[in-house]
Amino acid sequence: MHIEFSDKEYRRLLDMVYIGNWILNSTRGSDRFEDYDLLQEKLFAISPLRGMSSLVQLEDGHFFPSKAYEEGGIHEAIADYEDAVFYNILAEELARRDLGLEDSDPEDFTDLQIRMEEYLAEFEKHGLDSINIDM
Repeated sequence: MHIEFSDKEYRRLLDMVYIGNWILNSTRGSDRFEDYDLLQEKLFAISPLRGMSSLVQLEDGHFFPSKAYEEGGIHEAIADYEDAVFYNILAEELARRDLGLEDSDPEDFTDLQIRMEEYLAEFEKHGLDSINIDM
């Protein structure tokens, strides 16, 4: 198979592969999905041929995203995603608790959605500052 990418498209592809691999592997320790690591390496290895050698570093015969790449804003994008997911999951879990829906789905999601939106508005306004846990 042969696919042609503009430099901009190739750069976006690197970002998508890096983000996907980060989501799949960043918490797995030594139990990584190696095939995703290898695909990422294969795609980053092309960077110097595309005039983007600053995006990759060679270490022990393997190509890795460079420090410059990793510090160039990609982790801020990942953090934004993680924050959004965190607050959405927290809002849904709290709303389900409030409505007694921990282990079931309602026939009509309207009440759940309204309660979630209330929590999301609170989180938008105060972050986690207004959350209290009684232990």
